[in-house]
Formats: sequence, C-alpha cells, structure tokens
Amino acid sequence: MDTETPPWTTTHSEILVEDRWIRLRADRLRTQSGAEIAPWYVLDYPDWCAVVALTEDHRLVLVRQWRHGAQSWSLELPGGVMDREDADPIAAAQRELLEETGHGGGEWSYLYAGHANPSIQNNRLHIVLATGIRRIAAATPEPGEVISVECPTVAEVMDGLRRGLIGQAMHVGAICVGLAAAGCIKLEAKA
Repeated sequence: MDTETPPWTTTHSEILVEDRWIRLRADRLRTQSGAEIAPWYVLDYPDWCAVVALTEDHRLVLVRQWRHGAQSWSLELPGGVMDREDADPIAAAQRELLEETGHGGGEWSYLYAGHANPSIQNNRLHIVLATGIRRIAAATPEPGEVISVECPTVAEVMDGLRRGLIGQAMHVGAICVGLAAAGCIKLEAKA
C-alpha cells in the first residue's frame, strides 16, 4: 500500500455553512478505481488546545461545563479554540487555563497533537502539560459559559476514568500521557 499518495482525489468542494466557529463543506471524491464518493462532509475547525494542569499539591485542575451537543454536563481538561493571536499551543493553553479556572504559573511543556476525528474533521487537539500551578486570579469564562472548577487528586481521576468520570473522550488519553510525563503514573506495555 502506498501511504504517501492519497487514494482519493477531490473533484469538487462546496461550502455549505461558514461562521466564526465552523465551516462545513461537501466534497465530491473519486477513488483510484474511478468510483465516486459524494457527498463527503468535512468540518473545518481551528485547532484546539487542552491542558493537563497539576497544582503544587498534585491535584488535577478540571472544569465541568454544559455540552449542548451531548445534552449533559461534562468533566474535562481546561482548553478551547486556539486564537490567531496565540503565539503557540502553550500560549493558548495558558490563556484558556487562566480564563476558565484562574490558575497559572508553574512549568509548561508541549506534549503532542492529535486529530480529533480525522475522518470528517481537519483540526488537531494540542495537549500541553502544566505542573506546579496555583490559583492566581478569578476565572473569567466567556459570556454564556457556565464552568465550575474541580481539583481531584490523581488517584481519584485514575480511579474515575474506569467509570467514565471524564466526559471528553480525547481528554482521557491526554490525561494518561500528561500524568505519565509528570511522573505521576507509569504506563507499561505488556508483551
């Protein structure tokens, strides 16, 4: 299999919806054998960031907020859309953590980026680790956002992952990678 060449060619693309948050397009695709796939919907989003934030006493800073699409409250990592003004993913994560929780300071490092849903979305989620953070200001969420801050221990979060404690599936992997990078948990591969 040739993994360098795309197996489909886009023969037509039409923007169906576009605003400041999302762009939905319908692509017409042709396979290498000549078959047509249409429409193939793609959501063009800006990149997002999320921060695995550990306080000085090794508690995770999480946010609980209403997620209209799922019609439920969701416990998640702080984060959001990377603004054009953000210098890089760390700057975006610092801004989001401060806005949503009032926490800052500490040591920051970039961990990785992964695609949220590569089948139909083109954006990536950038994961940042912050250690030794503390509350430095009042939270200033965006108008309309209802966010509560929760700071469970690492043990409480790890135990809760098995029960679905974290509502955002992409954040589960980020938490595991972040806690391993911070030396709070050990990830082992079994042969």
